[in-house]
Amino acid sequence: MKIICIGRNYAEHAHELQHAVPEEPVVFLKPDTALMKNGEKFWIPPFSNDIHYECELVLKIARQGKFIQPKFAYTYIDSVSLGIDFTARDIQNELKKKGLPWEKAKAFNNSALCSDIFVPFENFRDIHDVHFSLKVNGEVRQVGHTKNMIFPVDKMIEHVSQFFVIKTGDLIYTGTPAGVGKVNPGDKLEGFLEHQKMFEVIIAG
Repeated sequence: MKIICIGRNYAEHAHELQHAVPEEPVVFLKPDTALMKNGEKFWIPPFSNDIHYECELVLKIARQGKFIQPKFAYTYIDSVSLGIDFTARDIQNELKKKGLPWEKAKAFNNSALCSDIFVPFENFRDIHDVHFSLKVNGEVRQVGHTKNMIFPVDKMIEHVSQFFVIKTGDLIYTGTPAGVGKVNPGDKLEGFLEHQKMFEVIIAG
């Protein structure tokens, strides 16, 4: 199982980080050791002083494929969930300045929270009309709507599958909307897919 992440897939998020809107999907990977299950505490790692939450819709892959055409992309989706791409923003910024890869900032242990609830893909009338949100200590911090993705689901699957064989059980994190921010010890993060609560995580450190 691998975790494939799409960066800067919402224009407002790209703007809040002062990045240009990408012309093609920004892709990076996380290892399976990054996967964190719902119900565990997230411990702030000692190497960073600026860990950010990034709430994202997560797609679970149903079957193996490569060079997938957009019209067939939806047949490769098993189910949909919600997660957080935890990012060591201070480390990421330093790596960017040096023109180095992001892995230490994005792929560290437990950096990919994923709900243990997966909603069957066929339950969605339109994957491009799905709302999700993140609360921090009861306050709504992020609100996402899949219609605002720069690269919609079919296009991102087409793009990713040109470079990587996608396999059963792989997870695709589809990008985060605006509103990302730093986590602090004691924070409670709650993720919602439409009106269904998908996860709750306490920040420790």
